[in-house]
Amino acid sequence: MSKLLKDKIRKKIVSEYSGLLSKDTIDMEELKEVIIRVVDDIIHREHTSLSEQDKGKIISDMVDEIAGLGPIEGLIKDPYVTEIMINGPKKIYVERHDKTEVTNITFDDEQQLMYLIYKILAPTRRRVDESYPYTEVSLKDGSRVNIIIPPLALNGPIITIRKFLKEIKTIEDLVRLGTLDKRMSNFLVAAIKAKVNIIFSGATGAGKTTTLNVLSSYISNEERIVTIEDTAELNLGQDHVVRLEARQPNIEGKGEVSIRNLFKNSLRMRPDRIILGEIRGAEALDMLQAICSGHTGSLVVIHANSPLDVISRLETMILTSGMPINLEIIHRQIAHTLNLIVQQEQLLDGSRRITHITQVSGLKDGQIILDDIFVYELEGINSEGKVKGRWKAAGIIPIFYERFKKSGIDLPKEMFDKD
Repeated sequence: MSKLLKDKIRKKIVSEYSGLLSKDTIDMEELKEVIIRVVDDIIHREHTSLSEQDKGKIISDMVDEIAGLGPIEGLIKDPYVTEIMINGPKKIYVERHDKTEVTNITFDDEQQLMYLIYKILAPTRRRVDESYPYTEVSLKDGSRVNIIIPPLALNGPIITIRKFLKEIKTIEDLVRLGTLDKRMSNFLVAAIKAKVNIIFSGATGAGKTTTLNVLSSYISNEERIVTIEDTAELNLGQDHVVRLEARQPNIEGKGEVSIRNLFKNSLRMRPDRIILGEIRGAEALDMLQAICSGHTGSLVVIHANSPLDVISRLETMILTSGMPINLEIIHRQIAHTLNLIVQQEQLLDGSRRITHITQVSGLKDGQIILDDIFVYELEGINSEGKVKGRWKAAGIIPIFYERFKKSGIDLPKEMFDKD
């Protein structure tokens, strides 16, 4: 009886009290009154009886579920959990200390899991249904949520939550975690301040967006920053930040606003910096042309497995955009606009490392030349299963080194001496 009653309470609250769910903070007393009213209404309409003890327990459970995120509320609050993967109502995995493990937490059924999805989506413009069975949103704390439901998801509704890690705020935090060393951190902070154009590259879960978020904090507070994302997750602390988020089509398939649409519009917003949360398609050419026209200091995220793969991905994106442009012109645009590629990987032990800081050095015989400035050299795995390695300078002085001096940044050339 209690399980069936909870399902009915969830459905009624979703359909009749969605405004309560979309509030930034839920008044607990108001919530309790609503649930009591819903419970009494269901009992009265269905002529059922319920002891005061059982009724109190159901009300208490529903308050906890609606005010928080139900069974996963504890995982959200656990500072050591970095990712939550819900594979249907009965299988919940987490990434903790860089390792994936299954939990003993479950949902009652798919209805309870779908209620969690509706609750997550309530404050947003996003939706999921049979006509659009997947979406991506951010929680209030910046954590990113991907949702996909049947019929595309065969095991029931799937939710993947990549948590926003509040303890990673500065470049020193990344050095402490072993993402890079002090020498590299000094170089990247200097590159940000000198308005070097940087692409952050890596596979899903490599930590590239976290690294971008940290480094973007070193942009001057005097600059006007425009961020463009498919799902807003960047958290910049500067005063003059304009945040833009793409929009999905509505239920009639209309009203979509793409990353490319937003990027083109951003160029008319007088930005000092443009940060692209992820580049996926035709906006690649728009970005290169914008940098050519003077919008330096751009920061971009891309999914790629190596610095060379970054160039291949950009070529493919531009060639498949439908623009009448040949490979030679694409190479010229890339060589003239991109400065640095920061490649990040998640290693076998789950740790995240910047494995390459690579500069785009120019063209030779029509081909783009890439030169590593710093690389991570893998030495092996110790008895505890931890990856061992060290970062090495390749002996390359950046071709944009003079920009540091012009920006008033004292960066000794000796730091680039070959190890």
